[in-house]
Amino acid sequence: MDEAAGGFDAHRRTLLAVAYRLLGRVADAEDVVQDAWLRWSAADTAQVRDQRAYLIRVVTRLAIDRLRSAQARREAYVGPWLPEPLLTGPDVADDVELAESVSLAMLVVLESLSPLERAVFVLHEVFDVPFGEVARILDRAEPAVRQLGHRARDHVKAHRPRFDHDAATHQRVTEQFVAACAGGDLEGLLRLLAPDVTLVGDAGGLARAPRRPIEGADKVARFLLAVTAQTPAEASVSLATINGEPGLVASLDGRPLAAFVLHLADGAIQAVYALANPHKLAGLSGA
Repeated sequence: MDEAAGGFDAHRRTLLAVAYRLLGRVADAEDVVQDAWLRWSAADTAQVRDQRAYLIRVVTRLAIDRLRSAQARREAYVGPWLPEPLLTGPDVADDVELAESVSLAMLVVLESLSPLERAVFVLHEVFDVPFGEVARILDRAEPAVRQLGHRARDHVKAHRPRFDHDAATHQRVTEQFVAACAGGDLEGLLRLLAPDVTLVGDAGGLARAPRRPIEGADKVARFLLAVTAQTPAEASVSLATINGEPGLVASLDGRPLAAFVLHLADGAIQAVYALANPHKLAGLSGA
């Protein structure tokens, strides 16, 4: 491995993490990192004093360009748009701050920021990049970047979802959720759902899913039982940690059909994210 490739690979995981939080799609994040590699391989890397800072700058600028073009496409998206689910291991779930930063609930909040606000928030709040360096990355004056950062932080704080961090509670509630759905147990399911629970479905018009959020425990429970009843009998359901939160994946012949991510707070399910767009499920194979 030559020196340039070795230097890039040393930071690849960080670059993917930055790009995913900026874009909310695994495939887009991988494309951006690949584009960054092409630029890196063509650059005079001997003149780069701080490889990590240089590569984060390249990835961030590429991601912002892609994010701006993606926003127009999402306006024409059929039904709600959710970030692409990502299988995460125990190391993420056990790290409270890391789990929150990659959760679907948090990524949905980040979707409501402008591309620049999102970049400043992700770089400064998640990856601890100083405002001065963020200003250089974005080619903006530092006072302007600080203002973007404060505005983004205030917005996220106002809309930040509450999290449960107890792994045992997550495991117990998820197992009971699966059992209640499989058994058609409406009362059992209602006991797990917060009264004001919301279900958001994302199928992109390519599978059956509600085109508007469903609110209220009774409506959400009945929808979940209806979906379970329509699932092929030969399909398998496996528990998984998705974006740092409890979830489950329904698969048929090794191909994911749908994923459900449960957002817990105060021991109850506050939100259910149902993903059925086949283009967003490739990363869940093998769950």
